[in-house]
Formats: sequence, structure tokens, C-alpha cells
Amino acid sequence: MSLEKTFKKLKEEREGALISYIMGGDPRPDLTPKIARALVENGTDILELGMPFSDPIADGPTIQEANQRALSSGTTPRIVLDLANEIKDELDIPIVILTYYNLIFRMGLKKFFDIAKTNKVDGVIVPDLPVEEAQDYKLIADMHGLDTIFLSSPSTSIDRLEKIIKYTSGFLYLISLFGVTGARKELQQSTIQIVKKILPYTKGKIPIAVGFGISQSHHIHSIIKAGADGVIVGSAFVEIIKRSSSVNSMLNKIKKYTSELKRATMQKV
Repeated sequence: MSLEKTFKKLKEEREGALISYIMGGDPRPDLTPKIARALVENGTDILELGMPFSDPIADGPTIQEANQRALSSGTTPRIVLDLANEIKDELDIPIVILTYYNLIFRMGLKKFFDIAKTNKVDGVIVPDLPVEEAQDYKLIADMHGLDTIFLSSPSTSIDRLEKIIKYTSGFLYLISLFGVTGARKELQQSTIQIVKKILPYTKGKIPIAVGFGISQSHHIHSIIKAGADGVIVGSAFVEIIKRSSSVNSMLNKIKKYTSELKRATMQKV
């Protein structure tokens, strides 16, 4: 199912999308499909699969450590794309790859999107690629039928937001706060204000998914109620992977936590 169809279906069912992020190959490539299954079978609507990189500038310590664990386990960009294919063969869920532009550049734009398309990837997020430099990237992604998901931050001007919306398909990734990724206990009131501020510009054009710092059910309830179409949870899942004493324990914790978060997306009024 495509990102567009997924958001449409969830809207009809009056649910927000739970987008779950994990690092491909963390802690080992063979565990990534098992983690994905635990996520999807317990409520994840869209899977965001990270591609490990040595200099992840948008990420906080939790995901930086996941990058290192994945790299230490021998994970490469091609392995992550192959993992996406393996997951898609088993689970009917959109998969979005999060990667830094250097990895795409080194592989070559056309080759990257050729392989991503072959491996059934639905969309790509590149945090360090500004829309002003994304013409070739957007053109080739469109030729391959892959969604290009761009990010908007609290400091994004309305003029720039409108340009980002034109380049974006699948969903707009709305960064909820200043800083890097990482689970926070409290939801900043400014996050709700940001959602309400950009809704007039995105409504009827592109779904909004809010990420950075989201880790609690009450965060999700407030964000969906404010009008967002989905939420992105990443660092909290990565922490479970890091801290679990065994694979079974990790999977059980992921299942329980995913179910809890998904229930919060069903409370849209």
C-alpha cells in the first residue's frame, strides 16, 4: 500500500498514522525484519528505516549510537535496501528510507533510486538536502515513482514552507522542536502551535507527520487532536533495542509499546 493510500485509509477510519523509525541493521541485520514484524503487527502504519551513516547531524545520542551499532555489524546502504525488500515481501506496509545525502551521492542518484525501486521502497527522507539543491533528486525520484519527504522546522518561513510543500510527496515531516532527535517526557506547547500554524498551507495538499521528541501516548493524542495526520516515533524504539537483555525481551517490549502508542492515534475527535 502506498503512502497516499495509507493516509487516505486512516483518515476515513479517523485515525492518525503511527510512523515507527528503526535503524536498519541495529543491532544486527538479521534482526531488522523481526523488529519490523513486531512493530507492524502491533499497530505501526508506516515503517521508517534508517540507513547508518558515520556523521548523522540531525540525530541525538540515541540514534547516533544506533548508527554505530549498525555500522559495526557490517550494515551497508545496499543491505538496508535489501532489508526493505525482505520486509515488504512479508508485510503490506509503506517503507520510507531515511538517509543522508552523502550516501546517495556516493552511490549515484539513478543507481540509488533504481535499487530502491527494485526493493519496493515507497519514499525517501534526506534531512541534510535542502529543497534549493534538490532539483535533480526530485526529478529522478519522480521518474521512479518514489515519494520525496522533506522536512519543515519551527524556524521555517511561510515562503520556504510553500516551496517545501511543492517538492514534498507522501507526507511533510514536521520537526516539532529545535534541536536533534531524542525522546522527551514532556510535549512542548509550541509543537501544537506549529501544527496549527502550518495546517492552512498543507490542508488538501499533503499530510503532516510530526517527529522529534515524541515518546508518550499523551504526546500523540495532543498532536493528532491538533490536526496532524501522523506522528513519528524513533528514539524510544531505539532505546528499547539498546537496553533489552535478550531478543525475546526486546520484541515483547516493542509489541507492548507499539500497541500503546497506536491506541493514542485512534482518539481523534
